[in-house]
Amino acid sequence: MILCLNSKTLYIEEVMKKTFYAIKLVSIVFALLMSFTSGLWAQVSGKVKVAAIYTVPVEQQWVSRIHKALNTAKARGEIEYSFSENVANTDYERVMREYSEQGNHLLVGEVFGVERAARKVAKDYPATSYLMGSSFGPSGKNFSVFDNWIHEPSYLTGMIAGEMTKTNKIGVVGGYPIPEVNRLIHAFMDGAREINPNVKFMVSFIGSWFDPPKAKESAFAQIERGADIMYAERFGVSDAAKEKGILAIGNVIDTQSDYPSTVVASALWHMEPSIDRAISKVKQGNFEPEDYGPYSFMVHGGASLAPYGTFESKIPSSIKRKVADRQQEIQDGLFRVNVNDQEPKSTM
Repeated sequence: MILCLNSKTLYIEEVMKKTFYAIKLVSIVFALLMSFTSGLWAQVSGKVKVAAIYTVPVEQQWVSRIHKALNTAKARGEIEYSFSENVANTDYERVMREYSEQGNHLLVGEVFGVERAARKVAKDYPATSYLMGSSFGPSGKNFSVFDNWIHEPSYLTGMIAGEMTKTNKIGVVGGYPIPEVNRLIHAFMDGAREINPNVKFMVSFIGSWFDPPKAKESAFAQIERGADIMYAERFGVSDAAKEKGILAIGNVIDTQSDYPSTVVASALWHMEPSIDRAISKVKQGNFEPEDYGPYSFMVHGGASLAPYGTFESKIPSSIKRKVADRQQEIQDGLFRVNVNDQEPKSTM
């Protein structure tokens, strides 16, 4: 009987010993996992350190909206902000690595020409968060993407252009025929056709994100062929319209103060909703790969139609009412602007 009890006691002790070591092993593994991932999900106690990398000057319209949103966050005291501009694609990966090595919490930029290299850098620095303008989706554990999805106000500016043209010929000058540009031009053209089914378009691309003289020359060529309204997807187009005494539609930023008798309407991009969301997530330690594109939609405050300003009394009241009604339908989810990423073509 005593022998039986001793055997049972030894068995229980052995089970307890194995259980103890199993629990200890699990604790060690958990601690190692937490150590490995702590940099990725750690909260930021002070200001968030943000660095931006731009391939063009910060005054270029697309980049200027990112720069503006980051400077606004800096003015609120939420971030430390540094940036590099005019960074060549061949040098982009090196600059990304340098900023990552410097302990920045968040890197912002545009990687349309270095998609693979940028994602490789993000994989090599798991403790850094990345929010990059991109034609593709998020990846890994720390690489989010965005773009200026302002096709909705672009449609509204097209409605105005369709009403204001007298020759029924509208010129369009873009940078590159990539999806991010194509969808805005198509939306603009669709809006114009809603109001004026007879309108025709001339479309050209200059092969650059920032070459105002080249954009201006392309605009002159279209004006010579009868265009009396120009869609200024690039800088330089409004200069040509001003010189020739015709109208222009702005894109991304409002340049009417520089062209008070030329720019009749503009589709505006507001990067603040995307930037503020990313900063908040980094601050809270829960940044994750995500497509920030929807935060450029009108419903999120990421896009809008610029005030009519100097053209308030020059645009017919009838078209202003139609535009206001269509805008409300967009914001209420009752009208969806078609997204067409294919290269737009001239129709004349």
